[in-house]
Amino acid sequence: MYDVIILGSGPAGLTAALYCGRGNKNTLVMGGDTLGGQTAGIAKLENYPGWAGSGFELIEFMKNQAESFGAKIEMISAKSISDGTNGTFIVTDNHDKTYETRTIILATGAKPRQLEIEGARELFGRGVSYCATCDGFFYGGKTVLVMGGGNSALNDALYLADIAKTVKIVYRKSAFTRAEAVLRERVAAKENIECLFDTDLKKIAQKPGSETGELIATTTDGRELVCDGIFVAIGHEANTDYLSEDVRRDELGRLAPNVLPAGMFVAGDVHSNIKMQIATAVGTGCTAAMDAIAYLNTKNQQ
Repeated sequence: MYDVIILGSGPAGLTAALYCGRGNKNTLVMGGDTLGGQTAGIAKLENYPGWAGSGFELIEFMKNQAESFGAKIEMISAKSISDGTNGTFIVTDNHDKTYETRTIILATGAKPRQLEIEGARELFGRGVSYCATCDGFFYGGKTVLVMGGGNSALNDALYLADIAKTVKIVYRKSAFTRAEAVLRERVAAKENIECLFDTDLKKIAQKPGSETGELIATTTDGRELVCDGIFVAIGHEANTDYLSEDVRRDELGRLAPNVLPAGMFVAGDVHSNIKMQIATAVGTGCTAAMDAIAYLNTKNQQ
């Protein structure tokens, strides 16, 4: 029996693990497929106060800190959650092993929103990517498109600009109004980044006869953009598929704390109505852990 099971090993989950461990609670982190989630893929992390380094280095530091206070971290995923006895929860992992816990902290983060146009699914992994830091290496000296207009898209474009010959940002609006000013300025200063505003794609296909795997991206107004790869950064959806249908979510699959069952808490990008930033993930991870500890202490006094 665990006092706390934390689902997710990003900044929110690891912060919660640190606080629960320091609170002398028997804590298990089910870390999912990738330690650190999206944060681990950030090559240069500049906007988390007090840190200078990569996202992966920050995650490693957080992991070690949480483990130093007794939190147990395993790289397994939750498949389902059900009710146990006397107000507990039963978590079933992806290997069908079950774990019983008095409280749960949901910190499973978000995944990139999939591009739903012709050819996008078929060419995933063969020219279409959702991770610039994972796949950018393969496009040295080539031409790539980046779809999106927020911070993620501009960060991806800047990262790829140091690898690829040409980066073209495809954005359906007339300006990068959602992105931070410093990123807009850096993009404007990069000679090998071109911004295609008021542009959207309707189809992706392999270029006929191309020996190098070139793609043709057709825009909604009929233009054809030839490139070697397409990186998609059009937003995120919360990872909450493991929850039953009776748990209420918003349109992005995120959760509000006040609609969760007693003993269940939420932190990080899966939390509704917060900015998707590492700083807010850490803050909500702290809050969820302190609320879980208070809940457990109250139960113990009854």
